[in-house]
Amino acid sequence: MQASPAPAAGTLPVPVRADGVQLLGETKGSGYREAPSLVRRADGQTLQLTPLLYLVLEAIDGTRGVEEIASRASTGFGRLVTAENIRTLIDSQLLPLGLLQLADGSQPEVRKADPLLGMKFRYTVTDPERTRRITAPFAVLFNPLIVVLVTAAFLASCWWVLMVKGLASATHEAFANPGLVLLILVVTVLSAGFHEFGHAAAARRGGATPGAMGTGLYLIWPAFFTDVTDSYRLGRAGRIRTDLGGLYFNAIVAVAIMGIWWATGFDALLLVVVTQVLQMVRQLLPLVRFDGYHILADATGVPDLFQRIKPTLLGLLPWRRTDPEAQVLKPWARAVVTAWVLITVPLLLFSLVLMVLSLPRLLGTAWDSAQKQYAMFNHSFGSGDMVDAAVRILAIAAVALPVVGIFYILFRLGRQIITGLWQKTRGKALQRGTALAVIASVVAGLAWAWWPGAETYRPVQPYERGTLADATTAVFPAGATTGMREGQSGRTVALWPAGAQKPTREQPQLSMVLVPRNAGTAGAGNAAPPSWVFPFDRPAAPEEDGNQSLAVNTTDGSVVYDVAFALVWADDGGDVTTRNEAYAFASCADCAAVAVGFQVVLIVGQTDVIVPENLSAAANYNCARCLTYALASQLVLTLDGPLSADGMTRLNALWQQIAEYGRNLRNVPLSEIQGRLDAFKLQIMEVIRSDPSATPGGSTGTAPATTGSSPGPSTAPPATPGPTPGATPGATSGATPGVAGTAPAATSTATAPAGTGPAGPQPTQSAGTATGPAPVTPSAAPTATAPPAP
Repeated sequence: MQASPAPAAGTLPVPVRADGVQLLGETKGSGYREAPSLVRRADGQTLQLTPLLYLVLEAIDGTRGVEEIASRASTGFGRLVTAENIRTLIDSQLLPLGLLQLADGSQPEVRKADPLLGMKFRYTVTDPERTRRITAPFAVLFNPLIVVLVTAAFLASCWWVLMVKGLASATHEAFANPGLVLLILVVTVLSAGFHEFGHAAAARRGGATPGAMGTGLYLIWPAFFTDVTDSYRLGRAGRIRTDLGGLYFNAIVAVAIMGIWWATGFDALLLVVVTQVLQMVRQLLPLVRFDGYHILADATGVPDLFQRIKPTLLGLLPWRRTDPEAQVLKPWARAVVTAWVLITVPLLLFSLVLMVLSLPRLLGTAWDSAQKQYAMFNHSFGSGDMVDAAVRILAIAAVALPVVGIFYILFRLGRQIITGLWQKTRGKALQRGTALAVIASVVAGLAWAWWPGAETYRPVQPYERGTLADATTAVFPAGATTGMREGQSGRTVALWPAGAQKPTREQPQLSMVLVPRNAGTAGAGNAAPPSWVFPFDRPAAPEEDGNQSLAVNTTDGSVVYDVAFALVWADDGGDVTTRNEAYAFASCADCAAVAVGFQVVLIVGQTDVIVPENLSAAANYNCARCLTYALASQLVLTLDGPLSADGMTRLNALWQQIAEYGRNLRNVPLSEIQGRLDAFKLQIMEVIRSDPSATPGGSTGTAPATTGSSPGPSTAPPATPGPTPGATPGATSGATPGVAGTAPAATSTATAPAGTGPAGPQPTQSAGTATGPAPVTPSAAPTATAPPAP
């Protein structure tokens, strides 16, 4: 009798399973030609084993030797399995998988799979025993009669809320009270946890044992989880019921909220019903590991669809169709999985590319939004409104979380790719060099796409369409447009003053269209256009005492600011015909021109003729995705006498504030400029009204003009309004245009790449304004047509 060979290195003479290994059995309703069997390790990782491997692991009980294990495996497998076969399977399969103890009797060190699209930062809240106790009472909710009643009530509630009642009153009621927004958020988060109760209760209803419950981070959002691996003991129907259990519990929450609304009449509660519907729709997406993914996996009997992506794609190649790995699925399951792969892979790749390209705009938007929320938090905290302050903190967290999540996903993806390429090219100099060159090219491309430029980090504006072309404009500005040409149709955005009546198809308004007398365009890609390309003459230089801001932009991807502030004194009794002008003209792509003229005219004593003029004009010519904004704001006051020394001091201090505002005008949204200048007017009038030496009277005027479509962020030149007049006002006009007496006005113009400033021009809060309401008075009248306004 021959002695048995010595055990192979790393094995025990009598193999022993690792602690915590659970045998789940064969997958029922499997989509594989040969149904795999499932095993769960102590760390919670579930593994698929071939029938032979499962039989061997099942026969290992810590008392049988390899000969007896081989005998039992042969009986179950129906074919002869030798002791040498058993040793080979142990050494090459079961030991590396961490399912057996090591040769010295110690437990194996296992490394749990960490897929890119798996949940990260898991934190377990309940163990399996506690989960069983907590979810036991909810299993009765899966009684077929209760399921039918809840489903019918849910569908009826959704129809009534979305199609009959509507959400206008609910939205108004909720956002009128920040506390309600906080309450709705809390209820929505709790319902997400209750969703997991549905999975656990459904598993118990089918006879499976749910595992631990907890929370973690999935993709870029916090999420709850429930371990229902044991549901693989159930058939296809039991597994699908487990997958749908969470959605069913969302429906229960919606029906319960409708009952509370019926009892209280509290409309804001209806928003919770909508959040449940949105959660259910999101969960049904089969592209990532949401409920829809698991429903598809359990319906096809393929537990991990993502592991089938590579073999499925390789199986589509004509010379790889007969590979064993491509033939392991049943024909119908293979057809479903192939369709899923062909849809999911392009969408995931598209999402990744779009995420990379739009990341700078997202960062700019997140920073802008966070700053606004922080300002509101400071205001709420300072006023003692702790509820609103809490809402602002949550809003900042909601803004920051997607950004952090995107960086985390990109970091992990990059690390996995680099690590994988480094390992696969070990010892292969040519392949490693090629891999390093590809990695360097990708890094260079990312640096080019994310490098601060014209509009790279400009915050997304509410009037932008958000198309793919818009997302790639910052990366491919030259290819984003070919320039506007005569007869070419396109889209535009009209900016209207807040509160203004907008044109309709039935009641259109005239709009000015400038047509060049000579054919020719200044589209993107052509040589730099001349400084003046417009089909009308440049506005005349300002006359004495006049104030003029003129912003002209003919450079693609840039922003031009021109700011002119002036304080004019008139005390000689002469005619007052001062003119305040603001002109903004653009002929470029992805550009903006902003002109702001602010003039204060103080008339001391008797004057027979007072005819001030306040003009603004904004025009786009051969412009694509550009914005022109002109604002002329004028204040004219008459004083019975000079201001007192105290009044002059106060006026001087106020004008310094106005000067500082002008210097930082580039950081102010366009929608706020007019209101701020009007506030300065009121402050000036209050200073003069409260001065005993002067009895003011006068008028104010504002002439805004805005045209164009997508504005870009900008850098404005510092506007340096001149110092206020001295103690002896009333000097006649000086030599500087836009100046009178000792108060020189400063005008400045600068061209800066879009995106270099913290904030850029923004439209008013309403939809927008067409060219006007100020008259457009070019020296040479252009040809004009009057189509209906869009």
